[in-house]
Amino acid sequence: MKKILTAILTTLFIFGFYLTPAFAIVEKQPKKEKQELKTSVIEDINLDWWKNLNDSYLESYIMRAIENNHDIKSAQLKLEEANLNVTMTRSNQLPQFSVGFSPAVAKFPTMTNSNGSFAIPLIASYELDISGKNWDKTKSSKKIAKSAQYQAQVSNIAIVSMVGTTYYNIVKLDKLIELQEELVTNRKEIYDLMKISNEEGLSSTSDLILSEKNYVLSQNDLIEYKKSRENALNALAVLIGDSPNNTKEYERISLDELDNNFEIPSEISSEIIVNRPDYKALENQLEAKGIDIRVAKKEFLPTIDILGMLSFVAASSLSGGMDWKNAFAFASGSAMLPVFTGFRRIANLKLSKNYYQQILEEYQKTNLSAMQEVNDSLYNLKSNKEKSDNNKKALDIQDKDYQISKKKFDEGVISKLDLLQQKEALLYIEQLSATSKTDCYISKIGLYKATGAKV
Repeated sequence: MKKILTAILTTLFIFGFYLTPAFAIVEKQPKKEKQELKTSVIEDINLDWWKNLNDSYLESYIMRAIENNHDIKSAQLKLEEANLNVTMTRSNQLPQFSVGFSPAVAKFPTMTNSNGSFAIPLIASYELDISGKNWDKTKSSKKIAKSAQYQAQVSNIAIVSMVGTTYYNIVKLDKLIELQEELVTNRKEIYDLMKISNEEGLSSTSDLILSEKNYVLSQNDLIEYKKSRENALNALAVLIGDSPNNTKEYERISLDELDNNFEIPSEISSEIIVNRPDYKALENQLEAKGIDIRVAKKEFLPTIDILGMLSFVAASSLSGGMDWKNAFAFASGSAMLPVFTGFRRIANLKLSKNYYQQILEEYQKTNLSAMQEVNDSLYNLKSNKEKSDNNKKALDIQDKDYQISKKKFDEGVISKLDLLQQKEALLYIEQLSATSKTDCYISKIGLYKATGAKV
């Protein structure tokens, strides 16, 4: 037995092992970690809500954001950090053990030879947590970890909401560019007709200048629409973790395929508001700060420690050093009460109370802000839906008027210029209708975000 123990201690010395109690951590496979992250985010964002929009293109972009967005990954890393802090805090509730090997060589005066020796210390220490201070620290860290979980959910919902909003803005700009190109062509025809009419003395020079100005301005509007679409595509690329060089490959639905016949809730339950992830995150932070105040008060109590040590000291071989006669052992306990620490404990208690008040104010503000955001989002959705319905009616009326004008033109009742002006009015209302139609979807996403993906 002595030889076995000697061999073990020799190995510890050679490889420099330092033993402390710890929870076993099994390294996860990257694929498993990735799948767990994906599943967690899918639960946070309520993917079924997005599926109900019946847009496979948008759904694919959301899945790409879940897998590649750097803000989502950063939020998950912060959550992992909070969970690791729980493990570190919990370790203070456990006894600590260590073993070592300490060789030494010494030469004393009047002696010609040097003497060698070694010691094998085994040390154990433990803080008796009679007041429950360390237990409270662990409970506080658990609350912080729970808060980090809700904060990660806030980040995930915000990211996918940005993906959806950016996507529908691109869909809108696709339609606006299509209509604007028609408008540019239409105004070019008007300008050409006005130029001929002016040369024949049938229209004034001011009318010609006005038609040319409208034509140039319509070209500028087309440039702005294209620039906005390019910026939106680049933004979408960043959100899904892709290179902006690939935006030409991005597919999306046509605005004409969008259906605004979705139900709008008449009211939102207050239960949904208090269950918003940002609200719950602050709630857990508030509870954690309340525990921290209790911990700060317990810092004024004495600290009770137990220390034990067993060491084998010998000047010969390892096997000889393991004899009990060469052992040195002691056990002790201590109760230490800091008498003066430069007012650190008092300041720490006041600081903990200050943090609590800060979180409390933020918590109450979030309560009010949450109700405002939900009410505003619901009102915006209702008003945009009403506006979209009215624009659709106006578009139907203008389209009928334009069809009548076409018949009149075919019959020679009105001029080509009159028909082109009617078409310009139709294109203008089509642009209004396209904008209000996509605004409904963007407002719907706004309500989704305001309710914490629970609408």
